[in-house]
Amino acid sequence: MTFKLLSPTLVAALLALLSFPAFASHPGAVQTGIASYYHDSLHGNRTASGQIYDKSKMSAAHKSLPLGSRVRVTDTRTGKSIVVRVNDRGPFIKGRIIDLSRRAAQKLGIIRRGITPVKVEVLNVVGERGA
Repeated sequence: MTFKLLSPTLVAALLALLSFPAFASHPGAVQTGIASYYHDSLHGNRTASGQIYDKSKMSAAHKSLPLGSRVRVTDTRTGKSIVVRVNDRGPFIKGRIIDLSRRAAQKLGIIRRGITPVKVEVLNVVGERGA
């Protein structure tokens, strides 16, 4: 019998996911924490949803929300908000709750800061009408 070992990177990512508390995935659920955005070098890589990451799209990575969910991200410092679709997993840095595409980060106005405190509100999840 032959066993294939998981790569150390995959094992680390799986362990990181298991260490995060699940976030309620129903419309109206709110989470607060820190948002960051994807590095440009990730443009063109495959996301957890199978889509190719496009830095010019309004997308995001979240640790536990169902892929395809739409969320409103509000910068709690400025009150500015955007709507993005979750199509990837992450971020895997303590305290960060969402990674935004470059375009989403630009619209939110956080490119220069790199990170910002945010409120993430679930608008809809996969499997709901209109999701």
